[in-house]
Amino acid sequence: MHIHLKPILSHLTKPSQTLSRTRILHALIIKNRLSYDPFYATRILRLYAINNDLISARYLFDKTPNRSIYLWNSIIRAYAQANEFNDSFLLFKRLLSSETQPDSHTFACIARACTDRFDVRALRLVHGKVVAFGLGLDFICNSALVSCYSKLGLVEEASCVFRGIDKPDLALWNAMISGYGSCGDRVKGIELFNTMQNVGMRPDGYTVVGLITGLADDSLLNVGQTIHGFCVKCGLILNHHVCSVLVSMYLRCKNMGSAFRVFESLVQPDLVSWSSLITGFSQAGDHVNALFFFRELLGVGGRPDTVLLASVLAASAQLAIVRPGCEIHGYAVRHGCNMDITVSSALIDMYAKCGFLEMGIKVFNSMTKRNVVSYNTVISSLGLYGCAAEAFRMFEEMLNEDLKPDETTFAALLCACCHSGLVNEGREYFRMMTNEFRIHAKTEHLVHMVKLLGMDGKLEEAYNLVKSLPEPVNSSIWGALLSCCDSHKNYELLEVIAKHLNENEPKICSYNVMLSNVFAGDGRWDDVQQLRVNYGQAEGKMPGVSWINDINKSVK
Repeated sequence: MHIHLKPILSHLTKPSQTLSRTRILHALIIKNRLSYDPFYATRILRLYAINNDLISARYLFDKTPNRSIYLWNSIIRAYAQANEFNDSFLLFKRLLSSETQPDSHTFACIARACTDRFDVRALRLVHGKVVAFGLGLDFICNSALVSCYSKLGLVEEASCVFRGIDKPDLALWNAMISGYGSCGDRVKGIELFNTMQNVGMRPDGYTVVGLITGLADDSLLNVGQTIHGFCVKCGLILNHHVCSVLVSMYLRCKNMGSAFRVFESLVQPDLVSWSSLITGFSQAGDHVNALFFFRELLGVGGRPDTVLLASVLAASAQLAIVRPGCEIHGYAVRHGCNMDITVSSALIDMYAKCGFLEMGIKVFNSMTKRNVVSYNTVISSLGLYGCAAEAFRMFEEMLNEDLKPDETTFAALLCACCHSGLVNEGREYFRMMTNEFRIHAKTEHLVHMVKLLGMDGKLEEAYNLVKSLPEPVNSSIWGALLSCCDSHKNYELLEVIAKHLNENEPKICSYNVMLSNVFAGDGRWDDVQQLRVNYGQAEGKMPGVSWINDINKSVK
């Protein structure tokens, strides 16, 4: 019997075993009467998990008596890594009620599962269990808790755990700094960065990535440039990950030149660097350059992933130019990416915004798997084209598929009602959103409702809706109401609104610009002059221009 142990052990230590070889190894374990040994069961279970065969892994777990904590941890981790969180948590509960004591790795694994599921309540419960089991000072548990709280944006909780750790390692410092960066608290992030160096801990690429993440607008450009200088001084500028986030940071700060210079400094930019540049240009509104550099990426043999394809399709949609969108569609088909939900949803949006709704519907109908995003996209597209009945049918189909609508779904439905003037349907969807699905109305929903009521002549109802909102009311909501008053020439209500705005929001220039434009449209130049005298001449606007972009040329 022992003759077979050595080859079995050598194979069990190789994580690259295929599923068929794993089954052969399992058979050898059974043949040697070792299938009830938790050591061998754990190794085989991990190999099944690596090969995504959770059924065999669970069968082996259930058949193994005298389960060790390593076996428990392996099956819990297997389900968590496969995003089967319910099974993972149920097994964790079974473990707590068993005779086996969970260890620090158990809690670290289940905490990460809570984070992956964005379940804050469950994470706090796990934290309580950590303390209850006497692991409140355990380094592995606390490291996991700091990382998990930080990723969920709960930096205060993460900071409390962090402060209780004796001699945190570099990974912990980085997790805490990254948590502050993700929440936009750059001051505390920089303070922690300085403290880290004062205690003799040397920052690495992940440290500066965490710092840069919190720099989101051009007012923080000088901070970003200082961090950039630190990276150059410490040699971190050679790190592709660091360069990628620097590129993204400069693009967020609207500093296109610096972003491109950092990118150009890379000898062989990887896909992450290319994606940062292209996505950054797109998010900054420079869609022409986004498409240009996408072509450059393809020209050097790059293989964009589905996220990048969706980003450049969005750029094509914003430009309302169908040719590059069609070319990207062709690329996606050739490389088998067209059936990805993210890419398909972006294709639907692109075709609709470029004037080819039928093509978008064809893409939707060809999808083998759909989610809330894909349904939201097609509902929004149909609504924009005035196809309200078809948009409503898609919503019913979505509910029949047991997909839960979100705030974007109802924004699309209300928009469809607006474009078709369906007041009663709009009221019903607004009621359904707030009462049945417990979705809080956002600015976009309220704008649609005000427009829907106002354009149907129900100006008093629209005004009462706006007055019922907590102050300050978003200017776009007031703008929608003012435009409806202007359309119906209801200057009596307009005067009431003007008085309310002057009393409650006297310092907001945008309201006065709206009122001035409405009065000017009615030829009431004395009122226009009075507004300008009271609140000063509005800053000059950029004059409108006509432009034609050639996406084959860079405008950097």
